[in-house]
Amino acid sequence: MASRSIRPTVLALALLASLPAHAVQPDEVLKDPALEHRARAISAELRCLVCQNQSIDDSDAPLAKDLRLIVRERLEKGDSDTAVRDYVVARYGEFVLLRPVFALHTLLLWLTPVLAVLLGGLGIWRLARRRPAAPVRSLSAIEEAEVAALLRRE
Repeated sequence: MASRSIRPTVLALALLASLPAHAVQPDEVLKDPALEHRARAISAELRCLVCQNQSIDDSDAPLAKDLRLIVRERLEKGDSDTAVRDYVVARYGEFVLLRPVFALHTLLLWLTPVLAVLLGGLGIWRLARRRPAAPVRSLSAIEEAEVAALLRRE
């Protein structure tokens, strides 16, 4: 009976552990909840340049903390969300964006997965069309005699 009450607790702890961990420290949180909400939304779109696969909101790296503080400073100065993103991109480059912009200079980045799938499909299709069917040949007289001898033994 005790094991039945433990299972929901373990499940609840496992679910809590799977939630994203935000690295924002209490001293970074803005007093205005609306500004803080905007800061979190912007931070979720910016890449940690140290971790590279985490947003600055999820990273504990010192550079991520500096970027979070920059975002909050710009918002407190009255910048719009777009202006804050543009400011960070101007300082750190487009690589800081988790979702790159769709523009002429990033066209290859966006089209590479599509091109890879199309070229792979084309290659498989050509390979399937080129492979000749194996010719069907009949057994020779010697092979037929061997098969007949094997069948008689059974």
